[in-house]
Amino acid sequence: MDWQLMLKSIPSLLNGLGWTIIISIASMLLATLMGIGLVMMRRSPFSLLRFLARLYTEIILGVPILVLLFIIFFVLPNFGILIDPLPAGLLTLMLHYSPYIAEVIRGALEAIPKGQVEAGRAIGMSRHAIARRIVLPQSIGLILPPLTGQFIGIIKDSAILSVISVEELTFIAKQVISRTYAPFEIYILIAIGYWVLTFALELILRRLEYRFTTYRHG
Repeated sequence: MDWQLMLKSIPSLLNGLGWTIIISIASMLLATLMGIGLVMMRRSPFSLLRFLARLYTEIILGVPILVLLFIIFFVLPNFGILIDPLPAGLLTLMLHYSPYIAEVIRGALEAIPKGQVEAGRAIGMSRHAIARRIVLPQSIGLILPPLTGQFIGIIKDSAILSVISVEELTFIAKQVISRTYAPFEIYILIAIGYWVLTFALELILRRLEYRFTTYRHG
């Protein structure tokens, strides 16, 4: 193993790692917002919105993320819709993960005992107060464990964006390998990079989960 080569490659890889962090955080936020929207549609009194949310979920869950990326980046231009690599990558991650996040959120909301909501109404609490003081604190503690897995998936799947030349960690690693002809050393480094990101995220979300779980049982 060429340790000197690995040390020389770290600055370039750190640049790619920085973009991976940016892409992952942006995708997490976008997918979560869209997931919340899907939950609202699934719980809507309008049957059309519920149907559209279920249809979208079924379609996306049946399409591999790489195929979805190719459709967005390579197929849509045939219909006059041109999307740059980075926005196409963010869109792909958002569309792919939003149904999974929606199911996580919906499951947590349905796990809240209805009796607590009814009790809140009985003592005159508004819908906003019930959501803020009863539903939200409990649901967040239930959402975080499965949400952690989805967010880790986003970090790892961001590597797929390298196939459309988004300059994240894997793409930069390929460029470094083309110059150094040292795939073993470079792939070891990027594996460590992804592990550090996922481990750090897991620690942060576990800490949040502990706080909300303590609040819920306190």
